[in-house]
Amino acid sequence: MTYKKLTLALTTPIARLTLANGLQNVIDIPMIQELAAALEEVESNGAISSLVITGKGANFSSGVDVGAHRPETVRQMLTEFHSVIRALITSKKVTVAEVRGNCLGGGAELAMVCDMVYTARDARWGFPEIKLGCFPPVAAVGLAALVGQKRATELILSGRQISGAEALTIGLANAAVDGSELDATVGEACDRLAQLSPASLAVTKKALYCWDAMHFDKGLARAEKIYLDELMQLADAQEGIEAWLEKRKPKWRIS
Repeated sequence: MTYKKLTLALTTPIARLTLANGLQNVIDIPMIQELAAALEEVESNGAISSLVITGKGANFSSGVDVGAHRPETVRQMLTEFHSVIRALITSKKVTVAEVRGNCLGGGAELAMVCDMVYTARDARWGFPEIKLGCFPPVAAVGLAALVGQKRATELILSGRQISGAEALTIGLANAAVDGSELDATVGEACDRLAQLSPASLAVTKKALYCWDAMHFDKGLARAEKIYLDELMQLADAQEGIEAWLEKRKPKWRIS
């Protein structure tokens, strides 16, 4: 398949998927569809044991396209993006996120569900959806398992941005290094994985997540329903999205 929003390199036994959509690698609906196809291509290749996901240029991804949150596209966007998240979680391949620059919103959700995460110390992580009057469903369901309930609550409810160094401290990453060392650090991790049995890695990964995966899948379905049936019915959610697109401050309703 020819990809326009990402690149996929299948170098046995490590595949490399690079988000490539403008300076911020925004995840729009066409990219989501390409991600689904790329993950299916990787999954069907028995010679691949691991998948590295990164962003082209200075940033991992600043998140899902805000315009796709409008009423006419939000259901398609959310359903298809969550299918990509589920595909990553259930993949038999070991997934490795390589993060530099902005890793925000849906981009941070994409990185956090990878099996291993390596980040530049000065990378910028965050879930800023609340500033648009929205919330990040994947993080709402899965972030607490990584960083604890209180930290997850604070990050999601405040939209506060953190560095890659803090992401390591709270449990979002396996390592945080200087940007100049990131490629080598990820390369070393992949070299270790390349020495191991792809079949054994796949079965072991399945065992690692067998308990959490059941709860995550049910939780994400519930969060998705709340997002579509309740959040998207709020005037403030629509106001936040339109204000961002119009580059102005939102005017929240006073209840």
